[in-house]
Amino acid sequence: MRLQTALRKICHLSLALGLSAIGPRHLWAQKGDTLVSQLLAPGVEYRQFSDKTGPWRANLVRINLRVATVEFRPARAGNALRSREKTTAMVQRATDNGATVLAAINADFFELKLGENENNQVINGEWWKGLKVTESPYDTFDNVHIQFGIDADRHVLMDRFILDGKFWARGAMTPIVTVNAIPSGAIEGTTLFTARYGARTPVDTVRKSTEAPLLTAGHRGDTLLYVRRGAISASNGSVIPENGAVLSAYGARADAVKTLAEGDTVKVLLATLPRIKHGATPSTLIGGWPRILQNGMDVASEAATVEGTISRNAEARHPRSAIGFSRDSSRVYLLTVDGRSENSGGATLIELAELMRKLGAWDAMNFDGGGSTTMVVGGKVVNAPSDAEGERAIGNALMVIKRN
Repeated sequence: MRLQTALRKICHLSLALGLSAIGPRHLWAQKGDTLVSQLLAPGVEYRQFSDKTGPWRANLVRINLRVATVEFRPARAGNALRSREKTTAMVQRATDNGATVLAAINADFFELKLGENENNQVINGEWWKGLKVTESPYDTFDNVHIQFGIDADRHVLMDRFILDGKFWARGAMTPIVTVNAIPSGAIEGTTLFTARYGARTPVDTVRKSTEAPLLTAGHRGDTLLYVRRGAISASNGSVIPENGAVLSAYGARADAVKTLAEGDTVKVLLATLPRIKHGATPSTLIGGWPRILQNGMDVASEAATVEGTISRNAEARHPRSAIGFSRDSSRVYLLTVDGRSENSGGATLIELAELMRKLGAWDAMNFDGGGSTTMVVGGKVVNAPSDAEGERAIGNALMVIKRN
């Protein structure tokens, strides 16, 4: 009887800490050797392990959302749309601002020179960048890439989201094609440029735009409210108000901007397609490339058809970073796999998918890898970066922050 009572207490303690003696952790423990094991917070577990299958050396942060009081917070390099910075520096900046950062992982692919991420990015419900298709220069065809998100009620999301933007003025609705990015279409389009973009809208040498400055007037639910203030410009390169935005339109869409009168109220809704269940705008959205697990199925082999991956990325072994969550969405998995070394050869996308599935993920996606692969725990890099210089400066990261 005493033995049964003791076992029950151990079981209850394990559940409180977000651990389990059976299931994915048990399967994984049989295949590899645990090198480091650390409880970062209740429900947040870090493990470094080796697996002779690869051979691989990997780092895993597993978050039990039923126990852990955490938030997932994207970080932009230099807190700017176009910048590069090491993940440890992003973590340090958040720490200096009072956050308790338990872990962080590198995230989206980015433009190497300027550091701008290639896909949608939403931080704390604010659209830093909104697109219809990815800006990756390496796709075999134009398409939208997979993204990880959190909705307003803290549910995890994973889908190929596109921006569904609209503005209303004088009783008429006009679509917004992009946020803080020049549209790729050539016929007509409308862009919302916010102060996150910079001091001025970009100079478009291909199309002539009409631009109207807007001042922030608050919000009503998910709808942003602006007031039209200042002169409308017949060209681009306009000053973006620090407390507002600029509507920039070309082609036939320019008429909707030209007719805006001084003092007009402009309502803006920035949502997603597919729709999300809780609120129109996600609180977090961060991109990758491509999806590797969907509803428990390995879909990495379909990535070339669905998301236009290239062979030297998908089918070759590289250091990898990935994120996924369990079938009931109660657990989130952050994983890095070292590569380009004797004790860890890196993984293909198919191998990465299988590894994530064995760890317990039901849906999963690939983040930027290679020299960008970085995991930070306790403020320090715990993986082995493959660049000769060590940790790489990247475009953005995803942090796990303990909520107070």
